[in-house]
Amino acid sequence: MNFHELLTNAISYFTEHGFADIHILSIWLKRLEEAAKEQLPPEKVVEQRLKKSLISQFERVLTPTAIKHRHPDASRFTIAHIKPQLRDELSKRIVASANLIKLNRQQMIDRTLQRFSGWATSIPEGGSRVVDKREVKSDVTKALRRVTYEERRVAIDQGHKLMASIDAVIAMDTKAIAGMWRSHWRQAGYDYRPDHKERDQKVYAMRGSWAMEKGLLHKGAGYLDEMTGAGEEPFCRCYIVYLCNLRDLPDDMLTEKGRKLLSETRVRAA
Repeated sequence: MNFHELLTNAISYFTEHGFADIHILSIWLKRLEEAAKEQLPPEKVVEQRLKKSLISQFERVLTPTAIKHRHPDASRFTIAHIKPQLRDELSKRIVASANLIKLNRQQMIDRTLQRFSGWATSIPEGGSRVVDKREVKSDVTKALRRVTYEERRVAIDQGHKLMASIDAVIAMDTKAIAGMWRSHWRQAGYDYRPDHKERDQKVYAMRGSWAMEKGLLHKGAGYLDEMTGAGEEPFCRCYIVYLCNLRDLPDDMLTEKGRKLLSETRVRAA
């Protein structure tokens, strides 16, 4: 008997008899929990699907075009050199994502059982003739119907977080001095955060960078570590374009010392 058949029987039982014995309710809840777990795709299948999704995202993030877009000054040699470290980020994200999906799945099952328990205990002993069984079943299974959808959302969100963590490692290795925030707020249907829209295309300093320590730049719009990072909040798709050279910064972000050094560098290069 599958979960939906068992739930139909459970609803019929309490509609006819009502709530009279907590022990009987516990037996039904135990059976429903086991059936719900069997109804869902096996955890190993979900984990493999998640792993495949994150590996695919990892490979897309490290294509030359993607790297050039977010790290204009990163060389292929640099990326090859830190590849093992980036793979460590992938491994950590796979484990963290699998644990998150397990927790979410159990929460959905628990919510389903709570809804059923709440309904069953509301039926007086002796049963009820006014129960809309179809409506009860729809309400009880509301959370369980979202499990697969939520698992897909977790995979997508974790992919964005993986990209952000990889970007942070590359930025550290290339000695980035600032980052330009990029938001997808113009994309139709994207549920952007208003404060993230305000950050779009603004340049923020990397605290403690070599350029900051030499007094070559101001903090610009602020420091990157003063706010939630790109991809850090749930389902955030923002990203950072990391900058490593003074010439890439807005003029008002440079100190007099920074402008002088940049000018001298340009003269020597001419």
